[in-house]
Amino acid sequence: MKKTHQIIAFLLLIFIAMACTNNQEHKEEHNEAGHSNEEEHNENEVTLTPEQYQTAGIELGYVSEQSLSGAITVNGLLDLPPQSKVSISTPFSGILKSTKMLPGVKVRKGDLVAVLEHPDYIEIQQNYLEINSQLAYQKEEYERQQKLAKEEVNAKKSLQKAQSDYQILLAKHQALKSKLRLMNINITNLEKGNLVNTINIFSPINGYVTEVNTNIGAMVDPTTVLFEIADTEHLHAELTVYEKDIPKIKIGQKVRFTLANEQKERMATVYLIGRQISAERTVNIHCHLDQEDAQLLPGMYLTALVESGAKKLPALPDYAIVDFEGDKYIFIAEEAKAANQKEHHFEMVKIKPGVSELGYTQIDVEGATDWKEKKVVLKGAYDLLSQLKNTEEEGGGHAH
Repeated sequence: MKKTHQIIAFLLLIFIAMACTNNQEHKEEHNEAGHSNEEEHNENEVTLTPEQYQTAGIELGYVSEQSLSGAITVNGLLDLPPQSKVSISTPFSGILKSTKMLPGVKVRKGDLVAVLEHPDYIEIQQNYLEINSQLAYQKEEYERQQKLAKEEVNAKKSLQKAQSDYQILLAKHQALKSKLRLMNINITNLEKGNLVNTINIFSPINGYVTEVNTNIGAMVDPTTVLFEIADTEHLHAELTVYEKDIPKIKIGQKVRFTLANEQKERMATVYLIGRQISAERTVNIHCHLDQEDAQLLPGMYLTALVESGAKKLPALPDYAIVDFEGDKYIFIAEEAKAANQKEHHFEMVKIKPGVSELGYTQIDVEGATDWKEKKVVLKGAYDLLSQLKNTEEEGGGHAH
């Protein structure tokens, strides 16, 4: 009986030892499997159910070849050529009697912009009439002395004096006549005895009043700029280009630009390239607008792209590229691992962006050889990024 109990105890110990061994092996297998799963898990992979896929509006496509120019991005402003800007002043001092000019008023060439008055205007007209009258007498006297000289009746000295007096008066007459024309005084009416104490100032060009620097009752002189008028029908784009980019600029190149207050893209053509480098190491580039627009104003700021030779480059739409922590990424759709797979798997891949314009960005994936053949998420990329980050936060993971 005692021997039987010993055999049973021995068998029980063997059974317990085997059970412990199997349990340890099971734990080790479980740990190894778990460790393997962790190694296989990709922290940049996101999975969507069919419902999530539809809700996100995912659209797939491929990298395409786009004609990108590698354009030079520059800043500038709209400006006017010198012949389209006029500073109006008066050649004669006077008091501003009347004007209807205000900033923004449209004027045509020849429109009255101001009326000045001053007593000196009467004196100039009076001097003209006096000399005009003396000139007629002096001309007759000169002609009479010429006739006498031919008949050898008078001395040569008398003819010379008559000629000198006539030429002096003629010079004064012409000078006063020129003054009256500058004063816009009608000489025909003046010679009829119609004197005026005011002078009119007219616009020399079509355009808009941009500045008014005086007021009624103010005393003005030739150094006073009364008004500034600009003809905005012939604006040009004045670009500021750094000297390192100047070799890329050629006359005739196309320029695409947008104004600071609008999204519309406009076109211009390089017309002149400056020949002087500023203290900021920049050069001014003068461009003519391909289409004039009377609504534009001088001084408007713009951002321009100067085309420097377009070429085909692999690119994706800008909305297919996401920005995360300072780097650029795209999402590539992974192929289904089984025929009955319903879930959609995507991998976030870091890219190196290149030329960006017209809504497309050149892309390159470092170390990848077949990425051009991969299906890329064109729409819904930011939804995938959000889903990926939410999943990581729930699982305690971290992506770069």
